[in-house]
Amino acid sequence: MCGIVGYAGGRKAAEIIYEGLLRLEYRGYDSAGIAVLKDGKISAVKRQGRVCALGGYIKDMDGKLGIGHTRWATHGSPSDINAHPHSAGKFTIVHNGIIENYSQLKAEYFDGEKFTSETDSEVVVRLLDKFYDGDITRALFKVASLLNGSYAVAAVCTDFDGVAVIKNKSPVIIGYGNDGNFIASDAPALAGFCGEISFLKDGDCALVTRGGVSIFDSAMQGVLRERVKNSATNASLDLNGCPHYMLKEIREVPASVVNTCNAYSSAEEKLKSVVSGCDRVIIVGCGTAYNSGLIAKRYIEKFARIPAEAEIAGEFRYNRPVVTPTTAVIAVSQSGETADTLEAAKLAYSLGAKVVAVTNAPYSQLTRCAHAVVPVVAGHEICVAATKSYTGQIAALYLIAHTLAGRDIGEATQKLFKISRLCESAIETEGIDSLAHMCARSVGTYFLGRDLDYAVAVEGSLKLREISYIAGGGYPAGELKHGTLALVDENVVAVVIITDKRLADKSMNAVEQVLARGGKVAVISNIAETEKELQGRAQLIKIPDCDENLSPLVSAVAVQLLAYKTAVLLNRDPDKPRNLAKSVTVE
Repeated sequence: MCGIVGYAGGRKAAEIIYEGLLRLEYRGYDSAGIAVLKDGKISAVKRQGRVCALGGYIKDMDGKLGIGHTRWATHGSPSDINAHPHSAGKFTIVHNGIIENYSQLKAEYFDGEKFTSETDSEVVVRLLDKFYDGDITRALFKVASLLNGSYAVAAVCTDFDGVAVIKNKSPVIIGYGNDGNFIASDAPALAGFCGEISFLKDGDCALVTRGGVSIFDSAMQGVLRERVKNSATNASLDLNGCPHYMLKEIREVPASVVNTCNAYSSAEEKLKSVVSGCDRVIIVGCGTAYNSGLIAKRYIEKFARIPAEAEIAGEFRYNRPVVTPTTAVIAVSQSGETADTLEAAKLAYSLGAKVVAVTNAPYSQLTRCAHAVVPVVAGHEICVAATKSYTGQIAALYLIAHTLAGRDIGEATQKLFKISRLCESAIETEGIDSLAHMCARSVGTYFLGRDLDYAVAVEGSLKLREISYIAGGGYPAGELKHGTLALVDENVVAVVIITDKRLADKSMNAVEQVLARGGKVAVISNIAETEKELQGRAQLIKIPDCDENLSPLVSAVAVQLLAYKTAVLLNRDPDKPRNLAKSVTVE
């Protein structure tokens, strides 16, 4: 959720931290703040709202080391007071995560004391100041031993010429630069600042100074963590002439499919050995990742004839799942840091299942708790709403289904290459603008489909809700008459996806039911017969004809564009929808 940045070096820290926070704003944008240390004194500024609210202050913030934070609120409303950093005595901290036992810690150690903020984070800085005896590392480990929950805590202390950080469950990377060293929640914050990064493990504490980095494990023993190339570049953060990241990233959908295909061969042999003998598959994920799992379930059962199910990761964790050593659990996460998906994967691993990670982040926590990793190569995705990572996930899961079926992936790969070109054509789909106006004027928009089209309908509805704030849902077309039809009137739009000729007539029944009740209907289809049947009765969005098994990749582009254009019409920010963050690292 929240994003943190820290720097210790020879340059003006506030400027570097500010730039890093701008790049991490997809992790939270309720409020932001920066603290710098100079001559043994800490100065800080924090403001409700976007990171740019800090821009007028950083020119007056001297100091060569500091920390910064961009917030997604969990405890305490977005406000200047609740914004990070928080300070007490010699310490100032920023925190990503949730301290689950903060109220108990306040009662035990600070009974009767008045706290400045409503946050769970303030108790951390007060504990640090309480237990500090001149050794910042020892104080951090002592405080960490008291905390329940998830956290990445970065701290500056008036006695220490550097930044200290400790983590559990929330991500932290270390960056190694030519004129200083860094910490951050995610690699894009450090694009252009450092060529190499390393990833802290749970329980690790690091001391970052201009001269170097010292890392200690949970036993307080010095350790080395592998240094890898920082794949984030300044170029990957450019908008390439697009007004929003969402549109840029929709235009990168074809590349996400091709690049994911090209990377699959490096993972295939390991995957084969891991899933050999598996007789059941469970796909777990949250949000869009779960929706890609709905498609994967159909691929696996159709191609491999293995029972498969898709489960929301947070539900899987708590429903006493039945898994065996012959169960494969495929955990899907764009960031590889999604809290519920991580915990679901760890649970499956502990129960003896074979865990396969499907992620766009090759060095994430998810990859470290999996038997095999299948990469999604969508590139850095900045927009909160997933677009190219979703299509990358579908491509990866399609290939996994072929591997589970014992098929050669050559033909499947060629089909995906072909579909990527059709996705490029779909970006120019006509009629989306007109449908966006219909949706923008509606009180509710409902997406309907059958089989694979249903899976895309669920994702299309999520996209529209995320960034336009229009109420709605995604349903199997046959379920319309079992409740949702009661919502239909002249103020409602139904978007029906029809790409499967076998089921076209069945899906058309839903179209007729909506029209009969005065609702507005648009159909996304590539079937000529459907076009004829709808002539003059409903709006048709024509997408390219394609292999029906890969139609979700093409129809996904259409529903993503619909969501984007509707949000723009309503003057919503498609990149930073209210109340949402990109990487959900808390429960």
